[in-house]
Amino acid sequence: QVHLVESGGGLAQPGGSLRLSCAASGFTFSSYAMSWARQAPGKGGLEWVSGIYSDGSGTEYADSVKGRWTISRDNAKNTLYLQMNSLKPEDTGMYYCSKSKYSDYVTLDALDAWGQGTLVTVSS
Repeated sequence: QVHLVESGGGLAQPGGSLRLSCAASGFTFSSYAMSWARQAPGKGGLEWVSGIYSDGSGTEYADSVKGRWTISRDNAKNTLYLQMNSLKPEDTGMYYCSKSKYSDYVTLDALDAWGQGTLVTVSS
């Protein structure tokens, strides 16, 4: 059974940084691409944020975070990361770690398992 557990959320000031982690279990982590998605408060839809291929050879970012954030993974530790720098108030939301059905396809329609989320609040 796939199990994804996010951590690292919290309160940050505008311009600050946070690092999210996602501990994965129940599947062969190194065989699947992984992504982060978020949901803003009061909004129903999920916004895909970033994804990384199974071997880490490729990364993709939404335009809203490109140049500010870095996704990475440690396949030896079955852990996914998201380093978030230059945070903005509009980055506030619940952040979800997710597993892809494929090794190199990271968008929302490829995702088949989700964690419970970790809350990020950016405010002064």
